[in-house]
Amino acid sequence: MAHAEKVYKVRNGAKTKQFTWRARYQRPDGSTGSEPGFPTKVLAEEWGAKQEAQIKEGTWIDPDKYRSPFGQFARKYMAERPKRGRTVSTRWDLLDTYILPKWDHAPLISLNWFDVDSWQMLLPCDDVTKGHCVSLMSTILTGAVDARWLPINPVKGRQRTKAVVHTPAAPADEDEEKVFTAEAVLRVAERLGPAKGLHVITTAWTGINWGEGLGIQREHFRVRRQQWGKSHWECFVLRIAQEVAEYEERDEHGKKKGTVLKLEPTKNEWRTRDLDLPPFLARLWHYHLADWPYDWMLCTPSGKWWRRNNWGAKQLRPAADGRPERKKRQGCSYRAEWEPIAPGMTMRGLRHTHDSWQDQIGVRAALSFEQAGHKRPGIKRVYQHPTPAMRQARLDGLEEIFWEAMGNLGWSSLWGRVSLVKPPAAPAEDDLLNAPQTISMEDYRRARAGYKSSSEAM
Repeated sequence: MAHAEKVYKVRNGAKTKQFTWRARYQRPDGSTGSEPGFPTKVLAEEWGAKQEAQIKEGTWIDPDKYRSPFGQFARKYMAERPKRGRTVSTRWDLLDTYILPKWDHAPLISLNWFDVDSWQMLLPCDDVTKGHCVSLMSTILTGAVDARWLPINPVKGRQRTKAVVHTPAAPADEDEEKVFTAEAVLRVAERLGPAKGLHVITTAWTGINWGEGLGIQREHFRVRRQQWGKSHWECFVLRIAQEVAEYEERDEHGKKKGTVLKLEPTKNEWRTRDLDLPPFLARLWHYHLADWPYDWMLCTPSGKWWRRNNWGAKQLRPAADGRPERKKRQGCSYRAEWEPIAPGMTMRGLRHTHDSWQDQIGVRAALSFEQAGHKRPGIKRVYQHPTPAMRQARLDGLEEIFWEAMGNLGWSSLWGRVSLVKPPAAPAEDDLLNAPQTISMEDYRRARAGYKSSSEAM
């Protein structure tokens, strides 16, 4: 039973007549717990009785735990709640850069929404990062509640206060937000050559993200077959079932171990999907499968995964932004000048471009969410699903964008060796590889019109 004890104060090594009261109570494991510092015996006994009542109810939280520093539980949470490597790296970056410098030694029980909200308003970062910091803190504090280190999460479900901006905000970084023309995409791809250029074209015409592209292997090029009416509808697809993540690896205590490239499963169930390929892109992939000596289809010329910076700085940036002429000298070969084509082009920007093209050609929501790897909100996700007619309409629209760009550029082939063919009907694999002719945009339109007419007649 809870009771109270006197605790005499000591001065210069000698006990004085001054004292406070210590509460004593029985803990769940049978040991005796204590809490000092009460001014009266009644308050100490009441506090001890309250602890024993909560223990009987199953709601008791050890005071030693809720007084623990936030940083202590945050490190415990990171060690015992592993996520995908890139996610873990991002979380540690937020903790090291923004969260722990402020809250590392703050007792869990001392945290409150007013202080957290005031802190996030003054963080020296963009508003999205501020939101990620608060979200991560809330996730960790919810873990503390679940682990019985804290009675409630003071951050959960609260709406952040946006900082007052007295000067106009700087424009968003355009490098990540541009929508590029199909002509610009093709010119950059032509400049990069067949293997690297295919990566650019595939991103723009399918919306695949960087890590997903690196994770494509030969076996992921396949055929989609769906029953439709009296026959089957077919198209070539790229199966997205994994991705290559590049991140700063950490040990269980958060110590950096170096940057790594690792193969991981997709981020969630929505990211595992089959990307429908327009006929021209399926043909390019057939050529690539025949030429490329490696199992990883969008890797470096030596068969290794691309480093993000190496691809961006040494490949895509010069091809899109242009580069100066380099004279021949000892140790360096001559390099021709490249004029700018699409300054600011990035792989993320190409993904944005694809989604914008989908909206431009009127792709149905059920299909656009599926192809982008996004979870569609609302009840329509349950009731609406892509049909072959939707898929064909999307492929027709993407094919039209490609051929119109080729016509505007005056091109009938890419890289001086790949002649592109568009038969009027959906081709079989052998037809794709052995099609006898190249056609113009006008030929394509006439062929497509004839194909639609014949399909409607059926």
